[in-house]
Amino acid sequence: PQLYKQMLMGAGMDRVFEIGPIFRAEEHDTRRHLNEAISIDVEISFADDKEVMSILEGAVVEAYRYVAENCSYQLGVMGLDLQVPKTPFRRITYTEALEMASEKAGVKMQWGDDLDTETERFLGETIGEHYFLTDWPSAIKPYYTLPYEDKPEICRGFDLMHPRMELASGAQRVHDYSLLVERIKEKGLDPGGFEFYLTAFKYGMPPHAGWGLGLSRLVMTMLKLENIRDAVIFPRDRRRLVP
Repeated sequence: PQLYKQMLMGAGMDRVFEIGPIFRAEEHDTRRHLNEAISIDVEISFADDKEVMSILEGAVVEAYRYVAENCSYQLGVMGLDLQVPKTPFRRITYTEALEMASEKAGVKMQWGDDLDTETERFLGETIGEHYFLTDWPSAIKPYYTLPYEDKPEICRGFDLMHPRMELASGAQRVHDYSLLVERIKEKGLDPGGFEFYLTAFKYGMPPHAGWGLGLSRLVMTMLKLENIRDAVIFPRDRRRLVP
């Protein structure tokens, strides 16, 4: 829903949310990847990345609180003592994460590389709680992620991480038409294929930011499940299309 919820920002709908299915040609066949999932999406006008991060951590904490207060029997059956996370979640930049992994774990990565599973695992074990990874390289985030004006190689994108895995990603978005076209071209894409989307920006788009949270991963990590398929009634993955 990414492009469409952004278009709604230009239509005067300043605060939009959606809970619905998403489908992706997922390359990975692991215990934490699916080809169909439920996504909780939020987009807000006149907000920046820091504001929507606060909303995201509040939503996660409220989900934990509600389950802890209203599902004690079910948690007992599963043998779980659910602890509600404390806010604010820790914020570390991509560069800080890379330095931490390099110095303490000997991880060999170059600035600009996406974080691999080994690095994510090390960070999760070291931090031990929910945290945000911020200020990513612009080159590895989508074209609609807003770069910093004084450091365009870095963008206002973020990921919400559980110690075990990524739960959500978001950003302050590009709202300037010319910059958006430029960013699309930088990704090797044809702006002509995005005309329906770009038209909304021609008429004026407010600054806006948002995120998407994977519901199944939230359930998986909250309930300490080993496989994401246990958090979905009828999972679809690379090997299973029909329930």
